[in-house]
Amino acid sequence: MISRIAFLCFLAVSLIACKRSTNVEQSDIAELHEVMQGTFSSKKQSLADSTYFNIILHMYPIWQDKGAYLYVEQSLSNMPDQPYRQRIYELKKASDSTIASVVYELPNPELYIGKWENPYAFEQLDPSDLIERNGCAVVLKKVADKIYEGSTNDRSCESSLRGASFASSEVTITPNKIISWDRGFDNENKQVWGAKDGGYVFDKL
Repeated sequence: MISRIAFLCFLAVSLIACKRSTNVEQSDIAELHEVMQGTFSSKKQSLADSTYFNIILHMYPIWQDKGAYLYVEQSLSNMPDQPYRQRIYELKKASDSTIASVVYELPNPELYIGKWENPYAFEQLDPSDLIERNGCAVVLKKVADKIYEGSTNDRSCESSLRGASFASSEVTITPNKIISWDRGFDNENKQVWGAKDGGYVFDKL
């Protein structure tokens, strides 16, 4: 009798684990994809601390029939037509409990400036045309309802910007804001670019 009860308990736990695994692959990816969409601003943070710039961040869905993709564009608020970063993110399952935000560069990115307003402009492209930034994916885990946290793997994201050897990203995503701390380090682990005291806080507009 005891062994039968133990077996039934084991079976129930196994079924719950399988269900959670399915949720990560389906509902959580869809939820994260939705939460990340929108226009964000670090204006409030820049007014409180002059060491942070006023940055506009746009993240909008593209290729919705091909997966969970987002076009990402960042610029200083006073130079919206001159973005300093253009990327495409792809959200996909990394493990039973995590989601990877894979980072891609665009061929001819200047052709897509401001196209966050017109996702159909990306129909001329295919995911196979993108250039993956190997080792730069951010691996995210759900920590509360519609709240995700994660980072890049240690020293895996190569970078040569301003004398860096590698870059790191730490990210927190909520329904109302995104906190992103991007930094570059040299071979001796000395920080050579990025915010010193913490991540940029982007409030959803």
